[in-house]
Amino acid sequence: METGHEQYMKLALAEARKAFEAGEVPVGAVVVMHEKVIARAHNQVELLNDCTAHAEMLAITSAFHSVGSKYLPEATLYVTVEPCLMCCGALYWSKIGAVVFGASDDKNGYRRSTGNHVAFHPKTTLQGGILEDECAQLMKDFFRQKR
Repeated sequence: METGHEQYMKLALAEARKAFEAGEVPVGAVVVMHEKVIARAHNQVELLNDCTAHAEMLAITSAFHSVGSKYLPEATLYVTVEPCLMCCGALYWSKIGAVVFGASDDKNGYRRSTGNHVAFHPKTTLQGGILEDECAQLMKDFFRQKR
């Protein structure tokens, strides 16, 4: 039986596949508030020639515009890969209610810089491992194709 987390992570995976097809590192994100998707995005670093154009950054910026606020305490971000330190910082300042990610990222995830210390806002809940295998496989397929 599919959980709500799995349902929304599948939407984030659809965004990640768009990135894959565009030659971007395949990370996708959706922001959900009150069981409604209010934003979605995928990596656009290459397209925009902007190292900050990560899926999480683009998704929360869109969510801010959607709700007309600079804070997202009632929202949940679903992202296919563990956020990097930059995205973690932006999520901290957004006061997002929850972050749910798929695959861990030992090379670029926030934990590489922070150890296991959580670098999110104190009120933000964190959960990893949702559709982890599918999220990780997409990354593996992308980098295998690049080699």
